Amino acid sequence: MTTSNMSKLSSVLKPLMPLLATAYGVALIYVTALPLDRNIPGIWGELLSWLLTIAGIGLTLFLVFRVEPKMFPAVKQFPLRRPMFRVIAGVLLIAPLWFITKGYIVYGLTSLVHTVQMDPLNYPMSELREDLLASVHAVLLAPILEELCFRQMAISPFRRRGAQITVCVVMAILFGILHIRNFPGAFLDAIIYGVIFIWSRNIWYSIALHAGVNLTSTLLAVYCGWGLGNLQMTNTPVIILPDTKAIAGSIVLAIVGVLLITRFLPSKLQHQTGGFHCL
Repeated sequence: MTTSNMSKLSSVLKPLMPLLATAYGVALIYVTALPLDRNIPGIWGELLSWLLTIAGIGLTLFLVFRVEPKMFPAVKQFPLRRPMFRVIAGVLLIAPLWFITKGYIVYGLTSLVHTVQMDPLNYPMSELREDLLASVHAVLLAPILEELCFRQMAISPFRRRGAQITVCVVMAILFGILHIRNFPGAFLDAIIYGVIFIWSRNIWYSIALHAGVNLTSTLLAVYCGWGLGNLQMTNTPVIILPDTKAIAGSIVLAIVGVLLITRFLPSKLQHQTGGFHCL
């Protein structure tokens, strides 16, 4: 394909990237969920789902590394470079406080529309054991695949900051629609993931927060299942409000996380990102 033809194709595809990335991501998520939908028993269904997700991540990395840079030169400002692991640790420690804060934001907004009936969350140990296998996938694999599709692939083709923010909001709406019952929470999550990606220019920090949020949900289920504390929950939209002990613990973890991150921001992270400026 000649350079002029490539340029014409790029100009046509670029405005469509949010929709194309969403369609691609949804297709991969559907494929990875097939073993569970077909009721393949026990751990074998989960293992097959994990393998399909790993294959999907590999394919997406190939598209991000090899295909997108040829189509969209602006992608080069979002390289898949190695993250700083202390910052990753800091983001993971901040995730529980964000999860809890998001719950109260959704609760407050929903309360403006109608009365929210919160009920005590009962999580039998039998259900907890069954869900832990799925939680491994949700924490270790799903965030990588979803962030590569819904943030990296969709946002990186756009050079200007205003366009990146606009795509971030569009992807947050689409991401929320995909989560149906949890639209408000998923929308807020996606906004934060997108802003982190745009500011840091490193998808791994968005992946870390996404993984931390999913991990927090799992840990709160364990916390409730083992009788360590009390949670309240409503199903539509999905809202989880923890007790005082969990809130206090999340604040302590977030303080440690902020200290880890700010130690590196002045000299290293800002040098890598170049700050939050227009390109």
